[in-house]
Amino acid sequence: MEYLSPLIDHHQLERAPSPSCPVTVETVGSCATLVAERIAQTAPEVLDRQVAQLLYGAVLLDCVNMAPEAGKVTPKDSQYAALLEARFPDLPPRAALFQALQTAKFDVSGLSTEQMLLKDMYMTLAFLQRRGLQQELCEFCHKHRFNLVVAMTICFNENNEPFRQLAVYSSSTLYREEVSHALEKAQNPCLNLSPMSSPYADVKAYRQGNTLASRKKLLPIVQAFLRDWEQRAAGSRGDGDSEDLEEEELEDGLSGPAPSPGADEEPRPRRYSALVEGCPLDNGMPRLSAEAVRDKFSRMATTDAGSQGAL
Repeated sequence: MEYLSPLIDHHQLERAPSPSCPVTVETVGSCATLVAERIAQTAPEVLDRQVAQLLYGAVLLDCVNMAPEAGKVTPKDSQYAALLEARFPDLPPRAALFQALQTAKFDVSGLSTEQMLLKDMYMTLAFLQRRGLQQELCEFCHKHRFNLVVAMTICFNENNEPFRQLAVYSSSTLYREEVSHALEKAQNPCLNLSPMSSPYADVKAYRQGNTLASRKKLLPIVQAFLRDWEQRAAGSRGDGDSEDLEEEELEDGLSGPAPSPGADEEPRPRRYSALVEGCPLDNGMPRLSAEAVRDKFSRMATTDAGSQGAL
């Protein structure tokens, strides 16, 4: 099998790259900016109008029409958007192209809840009002073996100014409250969350005052939460409890699903160590890549076979 090389990305690397693969990583608003830079510097002959419009549209969409208030655009994004405009003056006007792409991107009228979640973690304002949403989320979590879902919305008002909302779903009160608390207390960045009404008991919804905090900035908050959770789990194993109690806890919470409680009964409270599978320090501290984040939540032990959730 042949692999593409080199790698160009605009996200912080979560793991060491392969020595055989040259990597270019720079935090910009759009990865298309870095692709445009590479083409302009190393292969300008491939930059025809079609390629230019593909790159230009991606930069506009990722950088929210180059609006500074959206917190996405960087000087390099502006530089290469201007370069494309200068080389191809007949490119569509910024506003018109952005609006067309934005409309297409957020048109989810033909998608099911599962398709929306698989497509992206963004939601529309109407998402929380979807009939049967909680049941669909529950089915999505069971199907994909998730424990909790965190979904971020982005919408635009009549002045094309962005605003965001955040939703946290889990059928487990413990998971839902722990993650929600971490998001509420986050300081780097502060999300400035304000609780809003949710029609579903298992969904906590927030208005996100900090519109500059995108999903890319939300992920480190979740990673820090997981690190803290695992440290607390490790600490609880060494807090002086007897070996018998610790062994009982592991068998009860980590070796598989516990017996199902009654329909109206909350899962029996357990120490944090019962929420991770195996000792977090057995093989050293894990690398918290995006894949590891998803995997960790998917492996959180559940106390009710019918009460699994997702992140």
